Amino acid sequence: MPSSIPTQQDRLHSIIKTTPLVTAYELRKQGITGAAISRAEASGLITRLSRGLYQGPQSEYDTNQTLAEIAKKVPNGVICLVSALAYHGLTDQMPRTAWVAIAQDAWAPKLTYPPIRYVRFKPKYLTEGIEYHTISGVSVPVYSVAKTLADAFRNPRLVDRSIAIEGLKNALAAHKATPSQIYEAAQKGGALNTIKPYLEALTSNG
Repeated sequence: MPSSIPTQQDRLHSIIKTTPLVTAYELRKQGITGAAISRAEASGLITRLSRGLYQGPQSEYDTNQTLAEIAKKVPNGVICLVSALAYHGLTDQMPRTAWVAIAQDAWAPKLTYPPIRYVRFKPKYLTEGIEYHTISGVSVPVYSVAKTLADAFRNPRLVDRSIAIEGLKNALAAHKATPSQIYEAAQKGGALNTIKPYLEALTSNG
């Protein structure tokens, strides 16, 4: 009589069905050995995306999947600045590296892929305006539209002013943030004096 006890491959298959992106660490925490992971990769049960990160072969690809991979590898980071502008559809700029905000004293994992540009935020700027978006089955922290605009205007050495203005125009035109939301985020984010003239000019006929 065949055994009803699930094998490691059975458990791994069940995990992949509910968690499209999974790290080797997460698999090991659930009792999957390194050898079982290697066998699953060899048999095509899972696909290795990068070191220590795997995906089920039937998982649908999301154009923002890189952000999900980053969320798995940098759990204390938040997608910010140009990457957040691009995610929200506020710029045509496609950053070659992903912009990730971390604490000033946080450890910054060195990854070969995906390429990351870390930005160290002060505590008062790090925790405000975080939203969670599901990408490839992963809950990814991304700064809100209003918070991202405040950050972009506050950091002219990191984000070109033309990109920040483009993001502001697009956010208002697409109604992705109200003037009051942007004003409040800029006030909290230390960017009010910088963004206010542009905000007033773009909303003066509204």
